[in-house]
Amino acid sequence: MPLNRRTFLESSAALGAGAALAAGAVAPAEAHGPRPKPAKRYSFTVMGTTDLHGNVLNWDYFTDKEFDDKAHNDVGLAKISTLVNRVRAEKGRRNTLLIDAGDTIQGTQLSYYYAKIDPITKTGGPVHPMAQAMNAIGYDAAALGNHEFNYGIPVLRKFEEQCDFPLLGANALDARTLRPAFAPYSIHRLRTPHGRDVKVAVLGLTNPGIAIWDKANVSGKMVFPGLEEQAAKWVPKLRSLGADVVVVSAHSGSSGTSSWGDQLPYVENAAALVAEQVPGIDAILVGHAHAEIPEYRVTNKETGKEVVLSEPLKWGQRLTLFDFDLVWEKGRWTVEKAAARVLNSNTVEEDPEITGLLADEHAKVVAYVNQVIGTSTTAMTTADAPWKDEPIIDLINVVQTETVRAALAGGAYAGLPVLSQASCFSRTARIPAGEITIKDAAGLYPFENTLEARLMTGAQLKDYLEYSAKYYVQTPAGAPVDTAKLTNADNTPDYNYDAVSGLTYDIDIARPAGSRITGLSFEGKPLDPAAKFVLAVNNYRASGGGAFPHVARAEQLWADSDEIRNTIIQWVRAKGTVDASLFAGVGWRLTRDGVPVF
Repeated sequence: MPLNRRTFLESSAALGAGAALAAGAVAPAEAHGPRPKPAKRYSFTVMGTTDLHGNVLNWDYFTDKEFDDKAHNDVGLAKISTLVNRVRAEKGRRNTLLIDAGDTIQGTQLSYYYAKIDPITKTGGPVHPMAQAMNAIGYDAAALGNHEFNYGIPVLRKFEEQCDFPLLGANALDARTLRPAFAPYSIHRLRTPHGRDVKVAVLGLTNPGIAIWDKANVSGKMVFPGLEEQAAKWVPKLRSLGADVVVVSAHSGSSGTSSWGDQLPYVENAAALVAEQVPGIDAILVGHAHAEIPEYRVTNKETGKEVVLSEPLKWGQRLTLFDFDLVWEKGRWTVEKAAARVLNSNTVEEDPEITGLLADEHAKVVAYVNQVIGTSTTAMTTADAPWKDEPIIDLINVVQTETVRAALAGGAYAGLPVLSQASCFSRTARIPAGEITIKDAAGLYPFENTLEARLMTGAQLKDYLEYSAKYYVQTPAGAPVDTAKLTNADNTPDYNYDAVSGLTYDIDIARPAGSRITGLSFEGKPLDPAAKFVLAVNNYRASGGGAFPHVARAEQLWADSDEIRNTIIQWVRAKGTVDASLFAGVGWRLTRDGVPVF
């Protein structure tokens, strides 16, 4: 595959004068001697977002109302636009850059609609709302995120074509040539009052986990080596090209950890390792981890120089500002000071230019998500699902079980029992009593996961459940149980706790992780370790997401190309009426010394 046409892009980000000259300290002049000239200085700001996940407006399409959470955060590019305009007014438009660290075109029903329902790839198709908004705001560059690949490479390439800025991925390589499949970097010139422009290089790095999480879309087409390796290759090149400042936009967290165990030899959250190991970097915009890190400093082992990192909170909730102060020394610009901070998007109103620009697209998606697809005999909610076997999670599992059973019917594995895993992806999802809409069903599964069938043994399933049960904080018998503190042990997210239907078991939270599963049985009898089962499992888990044991290496019996979200919608449409009494039951419970917690 040839290099992207924007490879090695060198764009001018400044046409006029730079920031006002900062006053420098001047030593007293010698009697009758010449007065020393003040040092030449220049200041500029790089703004950054990450993990926008299809959020343009401050709207939640899964609830069809304005977004809100416990912290009263706001979301969306319309809010970010207002913040950006304020920073540009304060700093001077020509003394700023705006970049992103990836995961742009997946995550909301807005982004789904323009990938699947009215796709941007069709002849004469629409321009993606994220491209429209980011172009209007004036982004200078964006790194590729792993979720950019969820809808396949053709959708990503079309999005790239629609953007007025480059999509960067120095470690997204063509599988055949091992050359960058996207522009690895872009260089931007900022004009100063002192005659010599400042050249700012932005190096884009994406996540190696794409090779696992989107294997179906990228296998044989692209490979994704480690961030440290590729940064070490490209940063010296950028310096040799005259870059005065090097900023890395990395779709990779800063913790140094990985979710895939030993399946890949590369680190998932490698941003801090890049700062530590690769000399010549001034700042890193961090993404992927959905964390808020206003400023984090890492000392480079080789140079002893501090590198400033910052990760703004997801969905456009925060905007990072990297403020750089440069001084002219020995014929070149040198970074004298770099600092980072974040701005909160809930402090400003939405930019009417952006809301007006996308009013029609928003209206189309609102109409789509409000389509009625069936009815429910009772209300169901995920409010207690993290610690109780709730009917709403059973709904996901019965859909997956029936889908896999039908797919395997008549084949060699038709006689094996089908089990299913599901997680509580959102604690606010609900199916109302009465009419069910697309948004209700889609809200159960906010991720674009697809369904697979994997062959597992009883012993492997026991290990799988033990691993899942580490989600709970160890709580001694007799001690009070506070559900607000019971879950997410060791920062395990809700989506990495799986309930498995078709088995019966207790989770003894008084015991240490690894020895909590008791009373594990199938059809009323203790589970046979040698027995074989089919596990209906999402592609994220099957490909190693969460590092659950055995499943990633288990034999794949079947795989679907449609999202589980759509499978649920189609199931509800086919049934017409959802009656929880036909599928809901208590297959698992939390206990302490055999006594149920709830």
